Amino acid sequence: MLVEENFEIKKLTSFKIGGKIAKMIFPETVDEFVQSLKEYPQAFVAGNLSNTLVSSDGFDGVVISTLGLNEIIIEGGKITAGAGVKGPKLAQTVAQKGLSGLEFMIGFPGSVGGEVYMNAGANGQCVADVLKSAKVYCPEQGLLTLTDLGFGYRTSICQKKNYVVLEAEFELTPREGVKEKMDENLAFRKSHQPSLALPNCGSIFKNPEENSAGRLLDECGVKGLEVGGVKVWENHANFIVNHNDGTSTDVINLMREMRKRVKEKFDIELKPEIRFLGVEL
Repeated sequence: MLVEENFEIKKLTSFKIGGKIAKMIFPETVDEFVQSLKEYPQAFVAGNLSNTLVSSDGFDGVVISTLGLNEIIIEGGKITAGAGVKGPKLAQTVAQKGLSGLEFMIGFPGSVGGEVYMNAGANGQCVADVLKSAKVYCPEQGLLTLTDLGFGYRTSICQKKNYVVLEAEFELTPREGVKEKMDENLAFRKSHQPSLALPNCGSIFKNPEENSAGRLLDECGVKGLEVGGVKVWENHANFIVNHNDGTSTDVINLMREMRKRVKEKFDIELKPEIRFLGVEL
C-alpha cells in the first residue's frame, strides 16, 4: 500500500489548486482501505477530486484515496465497480456490451464512489436510477452492504451518516443506441460546461428547489467576475474556472460574492455542491 508524506495534491485536483497533504494513502483493495480507515478514522476520503476545493496552504492530516479501487466486473446486466473507477471509463466499458443506464457518466470527471455518494446525474439520468447496492464502510459497524441509499437530489445516506462508498453494483439493461446517447450527452456537456483544459470543479452551487442556480447567478450579473486568478465562466454562471494560477482563497472569496448577490436579489441562500478540504466557505 503506497503511503506518501507531504504529497503535492494540486496535480490530482481538477481545479489545479491545493497544497501539500501531510499523509496521503493509496489502498489497492477493499481490505486495505478498511484497514486505513480503522487506523485513521478522521481521514478525509478522496476520489478523483473533481468536485473538491483543497486549501492552497495544504492539509495537516490524512487523506485516503480511492483511485486504487478500480476493478470493473461485468456479469450479464450486473456491473460491479470499485469506488475509484472513473465515470467515463465505466460508461464506455458497459456501452461496449450494449448496456444502458450509465450514459450520463460519459462527461463526468469524477469516480464511482463520489458519484454514488452525491447521487450524481445529468441528461435525465442519475445514479439512483440504476444502482442496486453499494458496499460502504460505516465507522460504527465496519463494512456494510446497503440497498437503501436514501437518495435525494445530489445526496444520499452516505453524506448524512458519514459512510464511505467502496464498491457499487449497478443493474443495467441491454438497449440499442447506447453509444449514440453517450455522444449526445458528451456534446451537450461540451457546449454547456467548461472542459478541464480550463481547470474547474463542475457546478459550484446546488440548484435550489424548483429553481436554477445558474439562472439566479446569471441574473445577478456574475459571468466573467474575477477574483485573483479565478473567474466565473463567461458561458455559464455556475462555474468557476482557474484561468491564472488561482488559489483556494480566490475561489472562496468569489463564491462568497456570488452567494451574497443571489441572497440580496432573491433572498435565496445558495448551498455549495463542491466539497472542501482544509478551507471553509
